[in-house]
Amino acid sequence: MPIVTPSQWAEFTANHPETHILQHSKWGELKAHFGWKPVCFINRTSGAQVLIRELPFGIKMAYIPMGPIGEDWSSVLGEIDSYCIQNRILFLKIEPDEPKSSFEVIIKSPGIIPSPHTIQPRRTIVLDISGEPQSLLARMKQKTRYNIGLSRKKGITIAPWDDLASFHHMMTTTGERDTFGVHTSSYYQKAYELFHPDGFCELMAAFHDQEPLAAVMVFVAGKRAWYFYGASSNQKRDFMPTYLLQWEAMLWAKNRGATCYDLWGVPDFNEEYLEEHFMEHKEGLWGVYRFKRGFGGDLIRSAGTFDRVYNRMGYLLYGLYLRLFKHSVAS
Repeated sequence: MPIVTPSQWAEFTANHPETHILQHSKWGELKAHFGWKPVCFINRTSGAQVLIRELPFGIKMAYIPMGPIGEDWSSVLGEIDSYCIQNRILFLKIEPDEPKSSFEVIIKSPGIIPSPHTIQPRRTIVLDISGEPQSLLARMKQKTRYNIGLSRKKGITIAPWDDLASFHHMMTTTGERDTFGVHTSSYYQKAYELFHPDGFCELMAAFHDQEPLAAVMVFVAGKRAWYFYGASSNQKRDFMPTYLLQWEAMLWAKNRGATCYDLWGVPDFNEEYLEEHFMEHKEGLWGVYRFKRGFGGDLIRSAGTFDRVYNRMGYLLYGLYLRLFKHSVAS
């Protein structure tokens, strides 16, 4: 069975520069500290990092975030199937880093069904940050450009930050205000410890008179960058610190070699519906769509979420459990 070590997996992903960061070995190491077991598979030119988790009542699930990698997915999924069956795993959840058209061969495979239970957001906004900074600014909405300039005029400054405890406090404030869940303080601390030393992550904050008003944790790998975590305090929000902060984060990613910047997560509706209704909603991802839309970019929708079921009766009971208790496997 082609199970490989973390170092072998790191070498494999290094040869696939477009790999999503959720498939990188450091992400597996991060998740290993919070209830998941990473297992990596390579079969010739394809591979996948699979995260295994034990849920209540002894149920075990497997999860491929933003993978598999390569073109011969059928062969590597066959190896993963064997592992899951041998280890009495109930089902395998797959969230590919691909449009639906690229995933048709897998969708049509026996035992694979569309899943209503997602872990990662299906729809996002991706910006092209190649070219000159002025061209990137020109593609933004006028109000966003204005807010970036206003933030500078108000005296906002942007600098790297390493106060993870304060960042978590700010994340909690933001989550309560905008009604979304946040990770524990130890989660952000571990992510920073794993990714920052090698330049794959930066925590940046917006300051006014040395007071931190907003912060973002941005990741980069190859030519891709992701804005995963962002927070702001309830102070001086009219100074628009988040706009200048996001702009500086894009420039940081650009200087690290990235050519695209993923704003990571908007409501899963088409652009027409989003534009028609974003002023009416503030909950969840709606709360950040109004902000993110101003930076321009393309609205991208992934293939979706799919489950390969190994025990149909157990899977039906698991679905009932989710509906009754509204339990999430996300971490």
